[in-house]
Amino acid sequence: MKKLLPYMKNYINYAILSPIFMILEVFTDIGVPYLMSKIVDIGIANKDIQYVFKIGVLMVLVSLIGIVFGILSAHCGARAGYGFASEIRYETFKKVESFSFANLDKFSVSSLVTRLTNDCNTLGQVTMMSLRMGVRAPFMMIFALIMSIRINSSLAMIFAVVIPLTAVVITILLSKARPLFLEIQNKVDRVNSIIKENLAGIRVIKSFNRQDHEEKRFKERNTALRDTALEAISIIIFIMPILNLIIYGTIMAVLWYGGQMITVGELGSGELILFITYITQIMVALMMMSMFFMQLLRGIASKDRILEVWNTDSEIIEVDEPIFELSDGSVKFENVNFRYPGSKYNVLNDINLDIKSGEVVGIIGSTGSSKSTLVQLIPRLYDVVDGAVLVGGKNVKEYDIKALRDQVAFVLQKNTLFSGTIRENMQWGREDATDEEIIQILKQAQAWEFVSKYEDGLDHWVEQGGSNFSGGQKQRLTIARALIKNPKIIILDDSTSAVDMTTDAKIQKIFKEELTDVTTIIIGQRISSIKHADKILVMHEGRIESIGNHDTLLKESSVYREIYESQERGVVGQ
Repeated sequence: MKKLLPYMKNYINYAILSPIFMILEVFTDIGVPYLMSKIVDIGIANKDIQYVFKIGVLMVLVSLIGIVFGILSAHCGARAGYGFASEIRYETFKKVESFSFANLDKFSVSSLVTRLTNDCNTLGQVTMMSLRMGVRAPFMMIFALIMSIRINSSLAMIFAVVIPLTAVVITILLSKARPLFLEIQNKVDRVNSIIKENLAGIRVIKSFNRQDHEEKRFKERNTALRDTALEAISIIIFIMPILNLIIYGTIMAVLWYGGQMITVGELGSGELILFITYITQIMVALMMMSMFFMQLLRGIASKDRILEVWNTDSEIIEVDEPIFELSDGSVKFENVNFRYPGSKYNVLNDINLDIKSGEVVGIIGSTGSSKSTLVQLIPRLYDVVDGAVLVGGKNVKEYDIKALRDQVAFVLQKNTLFSGTIRENMQWGREDATDEEIIQILKQAQAWEFVSKYEDGLDHWVEQGGSNFSGGQKQRLTIARALIKNPKIIILDDSTSAVDMTTDAKIQKIFKEELTDVTTIIIGQRISSIKHADKILVMHEGRIESIGNHDTLLKESSVYREIYESQERGVVGQ
């Protein structure tokens, strides 16, 4: 908790006031039954109606004051608890944003979503309960116990048995429930995972008529979550009947011995009623403490899951005095080897490559030849295991990451647009981009031809994920978003696969003729997308099989020639 508590500083006033108001409310709760006993032993015993009325009015006032203190405590507790949770959520989100691709491979998306929502909310609830119920219960028990001893110390000896017995019962039951709460959170992750997967792929599920299959998968995980939750609750529910049994047993014992004391004049009737009231308050306080500890166990599980994210150091570490400016767009690989974290086998071996600034480089190869992995090393989405990647003549590890990635525009295989307008999506590349600049870039990416047809133009709404655009339209918009950064290097990872060959040719012509000062690296599945490149890399099983231009590779590379001939046969067959 030492790591988490500093994030309470913005809400420290509320965190201090909430327990203070709660303690004041406890005083009023203790005072009301005391006043009631005075009505019985003095007012009613002496038939003094004026005294009864006076004390009755005082009871009402004390109760009203207690209600005000309770409301103030609840307000301050909620502000502190949920404010604290919002700070933790924000810090966790920042941590996730700083993760490298290797870190993101460790956590599933659904697990991170659960940690950012469910776990942070649980911490907020536990904080609020700690400031209110966690204060109210022990103070209520202590004050009621003191008052009970003041009434009759002999009768109060019953608590010497009752309180330890109750504590033992609660401890045993909660210790059995604790591991189940962590298991519940993990199973919530699994349920969220299948929900995310199904919502993202709902069109595929419907097109293949796999609704029944997916419903069965969801039911299995949902049932597992339900059964674990019921197992935890089945342990917890024993607390209430056991505590009720202890309460009623205690009251019966007090009535028995207290009745005898009344007969011999050692105890007044009002005092006996007051004593029983305090018994109830003490036992209710114990119930509240049990509920608090139950929620605390959930909070501990959530805290551990959040700290697991916080304690995960990014694989990408910056140097103390980084470089903030790229001199040019040259790229060089020197004896590079790479394997994914946790794997024993390299996916890239002995990569040596020299790309001059402003060159257009094509990369082609069979599926699984590590084409995408190779280019992801340039903006440090991953770090090499051996060797070095140089950009602008400097090792990428020497650069400020933000500065490096601002100058290396990356259009990933999966085209992602965000909900908002087309203009807002383009300004992801550069926030101060004007409409004229955006339109010019859209023309270069061959996207203006369809954007210009919308009545609202750049204000046209983009649904989440760009679901209201075709695959080819999304690809052109994401290319435009990358170009508007004015990068020194642009990497297109199979980013024109969904556009027709005519549009693809126009895009490649723009890169070749108009962006001569930008180093362009194109991963393509089609020979036509890269044949114009200054040099072409042929990847095979994690190695560079050949380097050359289109004509040279047709003569010297069997892998390239095989790809070319298979595509030519496909075109002829059509």
